[in-house]
Amino acid sequence: MLVGSRFRGAPHTGGIMADLSEVTDQNFEAEVLQADTPAIVDFWAEWCAPCRAISPIIQELAESFEGKVKVVKMNVDENPATPAKYGVRAIPTILAIRDGQVVEQMTGARPKTAFHEMAEKLLA
Repeated sequence: MLVGSRFRGAPHTGGIMADLSEVTDQNFEAEVLQADTPAIVDFWAEWCAPCRAISPIIQELAESFEGKVKVVKMNVDENPATPAKYGVRAIPTILAIRDGQVVEQMTGARPKTAFHEMAEKLLA
């Protein structure tokens, strides 16, 4: 469910919630490729059970790396052009982008540590 530009996944249980924005085909270049920080993009769809399973992990990643790594989500059903451009054929697919270039890609649900390692590598 989307409320404004914030993605609402699992219930939040305290602390300050990082802004987990939903990007579109129209704003992907400005929000991700031209971002001042590296970015992690979660390509997902509402009907995708593994996408829903990792949603709390993606939210936690946004909170843990707030200000250092921009973490965003893109609904592939509503935004088909960008996933096609990046060869996204299965979801969830997670792209790590630095300086406008994809530097790492993961497909499928993974443990939380895999996502945190991806973000750490972006900062190295």
